[in-house]
Amino acid sequence: MKKNTERCGWAKAEPNLTYHDTEWGVPQHDDRVLFELLILEGAQAGLSWTTILNKRENYRRAFDHFDVKKIAKYGDKKVAALLADAGIVRNRLKIASTIINAAAFIAVQKEFGSFDCYLWSFVGGKPIVNHHRAMTDVPARTPESDALSKDLLKRGFKFVGSTIMYAFMQANGMVNDHVVTCPRRQACAKLR
Repeated sequence: MKKNTERCGWAKAEPNLTYHDTEWGVPQHDDRVLFELLILEGAQAGLSWTTILNKRENYRRAFDHFDVKKIAKYGDKKVAALLADAGIVRNRLKIASTIINAAAFIAVQKEFGSFDCYLWSFVGGKPIVNHHRAMTDVPARTPESDALSKDLLKRGFKFVGSTIMYAFMQANGMVNDHVVTCPRRQACAKLR
């Protein structure tokens, strides 16, 4: 019997390799980290995840380490500084969505006690563990990501389409899409 040793196909080189081996698919419940992942997944729209990972530390610096209360108060001066920051994706709509999403995120925290409680309700409080043999078997969206996207849009969030939300769910461990040959699949499944 072949031992599970082949990583997911997208994790071949840095920074993807370290991200895959330490974060991707690990159930996440810290609201600050969830907000960071939400913003980074939205920033990725139209770009590669490698591009975003390479800019991740710049994002943390530029966006006050994803402090939602600070970001929700950003004004024109801060937006202008962000648009001039070559360390991040300088897209006016994506920057504006980060500010909008910070305010919406705070509203969800107030309503549900935490964004974590709200978010994990879309998967019944525990990760969905899939059994894909190849990354080509992994869907771009699911009924759960459709429902999450629809609800976030209703609450005023931006850059939260179903495909982006499915990537977000994979990133924060709501979905374990490590292929069956990947050693991280079992490690993440134990963290349920």
